[in-house]
Amino acid sequence: MDRQIEQAVCDEDTMSSSTVGMSDLSDEILLCILRHVPVCNLLMNVANVCHKLRTLCHDKTLLSNVSLSEEYQADDLLVRQILKQLANHVQSLSLNGCYWLSGSTMELLARCRGVTHLDVTGCRITSLRLSRLLTSLSLLRSLAFDVMPGFNSAQLSSEAVDSLSRLSELRQTLLTPSYGVVPCCAQLRKLMLQFDIPDVTREGVGVCCQLMVGQSSVPHYQQLEEFTARLAPGEVNQTLLLLYLAVFSVHVPKRLRVFLVSIPGPNPAHWPAAPSLAQSLGLHGDLEALQLPRSWLDSLSLKRALEGNSPKHLSFSRCPAMWPQVFRSLLDGGVRDSAQLTSLNLSGINQVLYSECRSVDDQLVPGTMGQLAVGCSNIKHLNLMHTHYHHESSPGPPGETHLCASLAKFKHLHSLTLPVCALSDGLNTHQISTNNTPSGLFLGLKKPPRVGLQNYKPDSDASLSGDSTTGLSQLLADSHVLRTVELIGPGFVSVLPRLEPCSRASVEPRGMCAWARGVGDSHLAALEALPRLRRLTLAGLPGVLRGTGLAQLTRQCKDLRILSLANIGSLKTMNYSSALLETLKQCTQLQELRLEQPYLNANAAFFEALSCCSRLQRLCLISRSGTFDPSATETFMERCPHVIMCHMFMGGTLVACRTLQKTLVDRFSSERSALSVVIYPLHHEDLPSVIRDIPLTLLDRITLFQSHVAQPPHLSPL
Repeated sequence: MDRQIEQAVCDEDTMSSSTVGMSDLSDEILLCILRHVPVCNLLMNVANVCHKLRTLCHDKTLLSNVSLSEEYQADDLLVRQILKQLANHVQSLSLNGCYWLSGSTMELLARCRGVTHLDVTGCRITSLRLSRLLTSLSLLRSLAFDVMPGFNSAQLSSEAVDSLSRLSELRQTLLTPSYGVVPCCAQLRKLMLQFDIPDVTREGVGVCCQLMVGQSSVPHYQQLEEFTARLAPGEVNQTLLLLYLAVFSVHVPKRLRVFLVSIPGPNPAHWPAAPSLAQSLGLHGDLEALQLPRSWLDSLSLKRALEGNSPKHLSFSRCPAMWPQVFRSLLDGGVRDSAQLTSLNLSGINQVLYSECRSVDDQLVPGTMGQLAVGCSNIKHLNLMHTHYHHESSPGPPGETHLCASLAKFKHLHSLTLPVCALSDGLNTHQISTNNTPSGLFLGLKKPPRVGLQNYKPDSDASLSGDSTTGLSQLLADSHVLRTVELIGPGFVSVLPRLEPCSRASVEPRGMCAWARGVGDSHLAALEALPRLRRLTLAGLPGVLRGTGLAQLTRQCKDLRILSLANIGSLKTMNYSSALLETLKQCTQLQELRLEQPYLNANAAFFEALSCCSRLQRLCLISRSGTFDPSATETFMERCPHVIMCHMFMGGTLVACRTLQKTLVDRFSSERSALSVVIYPLHHEDLPSVIRDIPLTLLDRITLFQSHVAQPPHLSPL
């Protein structure tokens, strides 16, 4: 035994004295490591280290599926070099959102003749350029691109049309009224459409879709299995959608199993064929995903669509009339296997639109949500935005479980969107009852007391501050895999003009829910129990006084990548400035910051703290009465070399905004090909036109606080 111990000690000493380098690892292990290296670094840097790594970096397992999306440092020269090396290997290539690449670089894609899946959404693709690409890429089976103004399908060559006839998947972003290439694609199984056409041109002329009606080459969809459509606000987009759907009124494809349509605003255009479509979807028992505007759906149609199916994704956003039938279908055997459901969007489903009087029956019921968690046990994405839950007035027996305790039964949640009031344990003694509100006469003479909670002090006893987080703590106790959290006040709406009109029409006119005032700093601090948190959205939280809870949670959530904050605390002043600075200094992994506050002061201290976010790529500030320091902004851009999106919609003069924008563009655009700088007064009448010029892939980034939870990637709301 002694000799064995002595030998073990000798072996341990020998191991500690030797070094193990990368070259000593097996090829299999190295390939697993290299799989996580972006392709630009892989081919241009790692491959130059040694002969062994050069061989491995060109292994077909690493180069067959390549994405250059969000490779913001890749300019035209670098991409051309990469495409040259990829030409004989790549089969799936994505340049989604590479808006900065030139048209001549796009031409080089024709060298990649083995490509079967190509995504050039957001790139400079004209109809002639597309024709040349399709002529060379005869193996193509999946295509994604933008239909730009001036697109003409008649310019496609016969070889290009032949390539389109073999496509099985197509995604079109429509920036002008057109069928695009859909009539050429007779074998389509999956069609994804995004409609982003303004109702009025820059010259003030109305856009019309009637030119399309006379076309003989209309879509037929005989082989179609999946249809998705996402619309920006506007009548033209809805009219165009109905033209695409005209064939469904005559014939519904037998294999259709996914039908997702997202239309913003309170009054989507009526489609008479929707009931027959719903009935057809329920016939074959293979429905996977369903989303319809509320004007297209009734309880009977929904029952028929779900009956005998096992869907994976369901969205009933802003469909309050569907509330009873949804739960009957999911809880009472209306679907074949509810355990197959992984994504559920119930945003605004129990909202009585435009109602000044809300009864307890309009609120989320903990018992029902608990049953849903048991029956739909594999849900990963749950969206309850624009709903309500008031713990003290919750229907059911006295002492019923808090809603958060019921939500804790969802054991596999990766992303969750909740109304702010759902976190409250009830109106506490620090809040002012509406019955005791002074009359209008005295409101002008006496300063009303602050409605909300006492300031939260980190690590202090919650009972002393009056902030009760009992319900929230039950939710967080077992939510170790939760990576995305969105807490949005029921009455919140962003002031960004692109979606403001239709957003305001979709929320309650009476404003912020009183229970939301019961959610303060201690609730934010409790989120520190989510160590894997990657994405956090907080909007419309009037009960936050100083933001100390925000600073505490970022101290623990070290891997936070995306942070969105809006209307935190008082709207008359910026009362959490100090905590915000501390928060930013701790977010070392942050890649995207979206901040909306009426009185934001983007001064030197703010940008100095923001400079600690060394990996930041995208920044958007929205503040109607906000100010900014031009010199500090320039210094920040210099310190953070990865920032390629700097969008600031603030107060100030047009001259000051344009001067700073020109300064940043002139100084940094040569070294940052993807740089997008937009600095403009939020109150200026030309702002909608300015926003229209922003690349769509970035425009979705700055359209704040439209929940991305429980949405398929191609149907994330605008």
